Amino acid sequence: MKVLNKHTDYAVRALIALGMKPGSRMSAKALSDDQGIPYQFLRRILQELIRNDLVTSKEGAGGGVALAKDPDGIRVRDVIEIFQGRVQVSECMFRKQLCSNRTNCVLRHEIMRIEQMVNDEFSKVTIGKLIADLKRVEETGRVLHGENNQ
Repeated sequence: MKVLNKHTDYAVRALIALGMKPGSRMSAKALSDDQGIPYQFLRRILQELIRNDLVTSKEGAGGGVALAKDPDGIRVRDVIEIFQGRVQVSECMFRKQLCSNRTNCVLRHEIMRIEQMVNDEFSKVTIGKLIADLKRVEETGRVLHGENNQ
């Protein structure tokens, strides 16, 4: 089961890279090269981030893309919802038909509780936090785990 798809993963990586260079712009090509994201794929991702007011774009000399918001104001949950909707563990539909057992399904209620917990946790993670974590990893050379890294 995948929680994050490739679009979301690349979008988060691009936002982190832009956030690591506050106040400056990067060309889509430089960002693509820097993050190892296929250029045309990244352009589509950036268009969606621009449409959702997370990134700004400027053409011409000194142009490129930059964060439109403070990195601490960009929640990973928002990025997930842009590219794939709310995190869902299960689909209570088959061929666009609601499951006949949906109302009485006790597993569905547990799944909904778990989905809410996952969405709540992704709401706590911001691009700013990920940047801070990345800087800490670069400084110490140690990978961070859980909440012991704060």
